[in-house]
Amino acid sequence: MATATAEATQYLTFKLEEEVFALDISKVREVLEFSSVTKVPRTPEFMRGVINLRGSVVPVVDLRLKFGMTRTEKTVNTCVIIVEVSFENESMVLGALADSVQEVIELEPEKIEPAPSIGMQLRTDFIKGMGKRDEEFIIILEIDKIFTAEELAFAQEATQAA
Repeated sequence: MATATAEATQYLTFKLEEEVFALDISKVREVLEFSSVTKVPRTPEFMRGVINLRGSVVPVVDLRLKFGMTRTEKTVNTCVIIVEVSFENESMVLGALADSVQEVIELEPEKIEPAPSIGMQLRTDFIKGMGKRDEEFIIILEIDKIFTAEELAFAQEATQAA
């Protein structure tokens, strides 16, 4: 008799500073080379601006700034990960800046530990878990929980303003 095993999930891994992060591949639409963004006035600092993606205006966010790191600087490896974010029964396309994209990996559920509990003051609900590959931890992000509804509304307004 065959035993039911949980399916491995594919993740796109990328770097922010020296840390490796991952997103469920089902949320990723594509990866673009980072060229330039058009800044939209009066948006939060982590909102770097908007880009034209085949005729559609797409807001671009700097995940390093969102996570309290330094601003992402443009290098030969800097890229924009185009993701689909769900909130309040709607979906929205946005670009997330990353220092570099690594690879697509498969992780079985038993290779993923729960997100660390760091106390009540720090919000970690956007961390789906900690993947382990060899001796390296990979922070698996829940893209739908990184941004508040208010921040996503800002991004939508920026898109419409552009």
